[in-house]
Amino acid sequence: MISISSRGHQYGHFDFEDPNFLHQPYDASLAYGRSKTANALFAVALDQRGQEDGIRAFSLHPSGVITELAKFISAENLRAAGYVGSDGKPIIDPERNMKTAAQGAATAVWCATSPALNGMGGLYCENCDIAPLYPDNSKELLGVRSWAIDPQAADHLWTLSEEFTAEEILLRLRPICPEI
Repeated sequence: MISISSRGHQYGHFDFEDPNFLHQPYDASLAYGRSKTANALFAVALDQRGQEDGIRAFSLHPSGVITELAKFISAENLRAAGYVGSDGKPIIDPERNMKTAAQGAATAVWCATSPALNGMGGLYCENCDIAPLYPDNSKELLGVRSWAIDPQAADHLWTLSEEFTAEEILLRLRPICPEI
């Protein structure tokens, strides 16, 4: 199973005390970052639970790919961040982690098919490789932070997700993955 996260997970931890911003002002960037941390933690938790049945899970950063999500960001902000040129078209520069949709999909395909990952799971990947773990206070844009792969946080998120949905998640996955 592949869970699409992003370097947005670096914005911070998932807030288990206030996951819905009920007790703090809503911040779109922070909410996005927390959702990407949650995606990474989901892969860790699913991998923990699915290993015995041969189910492995990975999360990944697909790189900077301009998608439909960009419609919620002003053209001025996209230009200021260096994602689009003065003509409004996306800047493609894989060396700077700015990719086409096909290039961005390559890591997901790699996670799903690479024999290099046989017997592994719960990993965060980028650029068709396992992402390095960086210190939590690192300014490096790539890599994974500890809070996005923490097994205890992953277990907590799994439990919270089941509480929110009133469902046992693995039971919901059985029709998709009959081997569970």
